[in-house]
Amino acid sequence: MSGDRINEKTEKTPSFNGSLEKGNLNQTTYTVEEDKYHFDAHDLDKVQRRLKQRHVQMIAIAGTIGTGLFLGSGKALARAGPLGALMAYAFIGSVAYSSLCSVGEMTCFAPISGTFPHFAARWVDPAFGFAVGFNYFYTQAITVPVEVTAAQILLTFWDKNEKRSIAYTAIILVFMCAINLFGVKYFGESEFFFSIIKLTLITGLIIFGIVIDLGGGPDHDRRGFRYWKNPGAMKAYLVTDNVHTGRFLSLLGTLVQAAFSFQGMELVAIAASETENPRRNIAKAVRRVFYRILIFYILGVFVTGLLIPHDDENLLRDTGNAAQSPYVIAMELAGVKVLPHIVNACVFTSAFSAGNSFLFTSSRILYGLALRGQAPRIFARCTKAGLPIVAVITCSLFSLLSFMNVSTSSAQVFNWLVNLTTVGGFFTWFSINFTYLRFYAGLKAQGIDRTQFVYFSRLQPYLSIWGCFWTAFCILINGFAVFWDFNVSDFLTAYINIPIFISLYLGWKFFKRTKAWKPHEMDFVRGIPSIEETEAPYVPPTTLGGKIFETIF
Repeated sequence: MSGDRINEKTEKTPSFNGSLEKGNLNQTTYTVEEDKYHFDAHDLDKVQRRLKQRHVQMIAIAGTIGTGLFLGSGKALARAGPLGALMAYAFIGSVAYSSLCSVGEMTCFAPISGTFPHFAARWVDPAFGFAVGFNYFYTQAITVPVEVTAAQILLTFWDKNEKRSIAYTAIILVFMCAINLFGVKYFGESEFFFSIIKLTLITGLIIFGIVIDLGGGPDHDRRGFRYWKNPGAMKAYLVTDNVHTGRFLSLLGTLVQAAFSFQGMELVAIAASETENPRRNIAKAVRRVFYRILIFYILGVFVTGLLIPHDDENLLRDTGNAAQSPYVIAMELAGVKVLPHIVNACVFTSAFSAGNSFLFTSSRILYGLALRGQAPRIFARCTKAGLPIVAVITCSLFSLLSFMNVSTSSAQVFNWLVNLTTVGGFFTWFSINFTYLRFYAGLKAQGIDRTQFVYFSRLQPYLSIWGCFWTAFCILINGFAVFWDFNVSDFLTAYINIPIFISLYLGWKFFKRTKAWKPHEMDFVRGIPSIEETEAPYVPPTTLGGKIFETIF
């Protein structure tokens, strides 16, 4: 993206006496003199930097691509039509990009544990950081059983015996929790492997879709833009007597579905405190996300809209496995027999990978909160290898909620939890963009030149203003459909996050008597490692293989 800049020059960060990375710090100059908000030297990270460049790049490109994209794009098509789905994904993609640019710049400035909840506490208000942290923690922790359930349902494509669902769920849980308990190195390797599968799948599906659309399938039917004309590019939703209003409502209704596909893109920032050369690697990762959104999401949804009509009855089936994928439906319509099984296997690994990533992020956020006194200190305990063991075990327990979906009586409660995670994601994006605006104001007030940072975007602060406005809008309208057929449970599911977030904020504010930081009071020094402490000297590749590796990763 031309608006982004990555500087290899030295960032103007204060120097310290001793090494922050090794836990030996004797600093004497601070912007903020109070110690009451736990921004001091004894709250040093105990996690270790074991994620390599290739891990970070692949996690950034495909870390949280899961069923939301592979299966959810079909639901978007069925609700809004091909043009409506494309517009919704493009719009939400721009909001997701603004959020990632914002958290990317703050993270490259301060690659420490706690990431954006800590930034919110540090540059907005400690109470705001507390609310942001726990909102993100519980939404990520709840999303783990959502992905576990999705992975188990995908197995029904081959085995429809519901009696085995408990066993399948248990096996998935054991492997997912084991990867996180083995440590960040094994998490990085597993995500690297899964990301390759996901990128291969989505690339293959896009190419396959283009070939089918141009008449290269067994049926030799050249579709072109046929389905954009009949049954149409957009579909009415809720209102049928006024087609324009109905199409507008279908677009609004698809925004939440699209948002679920993009959630978790901030994973690369959360991993900053466990990444080698975090400033350089995260800067490169954030810069490439624009192209990831453009190619894998926007192009993928566009191709989907070419393959099948939005009124195809198979799109309306809620199977949860590959039979629901618009690409598989297109394969069946074109007479392709074997590929649906391959697609289902790859989507299964995607669901497993997404759950694995959400377990990682929830445990690191809980660890970051405990590190600075906003959660019980026991969650900050680490093993000698740098694994926040108590936080990981605690977050792993949330995965047991996936057994609720086995019981019909508990399935409705589980569906409410699914909806809560999407709304919580909007709060996360809003918080990131709002925190960046305060961060930007603080830098300006204290005369700090952000163009000297390792990563910055020339599109700021306008990106964050865009992100703040539209995430607030989505929070307010996400449950609008309930007013056409009102019921209490759907209303609470759509809007319960608002009073929860406000209660977290006000509760901590009154309990700790916190105040919002003024721009000239913000702390841009304490606990932030200098560039010399985190970055090894950059050595440009000299061999052909090294240059190819550098280009890809």
